[in-house]
Amino acid sequence: MQRVKVGDLVQVIAGKEKGKRGAVKRILKGGERVIVDGLNVVVRHTRPTQQGGEGGRISKEASIHISNVMPINSATDKPTRVKVAKDEAGKVARDNAGNKVRVSASKGAALKQA
Repeated sequence: MQRVKVGDLVQVIAGKEKGKRGAVKRILKGGERVIVDGLNVVVRHTRPTQQGGEGGRISKEASIHISNVMPINSATDKPTRVKVAKDEAGKVARDNAGNKVRVSASKGAALKQA
């Protein structure tokens, strides 16, 4: 079970972007790093190529380690740890698509994607 999924609203808890929020655009291979919309923007200097056209300075989001972001609990609007919900029988709760249901560790409210 992934703690953070694409589309989740997250808050950065460490690094130069600490305290800022954004939606997860992409999870990189291996699940160790995420790209958050509008955060950790770097400038790449590119040369003109025959295929790509113009060169110049291109701004794009760089990845952030997944341990440096926390999902936002929509009920309290604060960052929260994540756990898996259990049903009455003590088994892992699943949604209609068969995925495990992620809930806030503190309040038990289901996490919603942005």
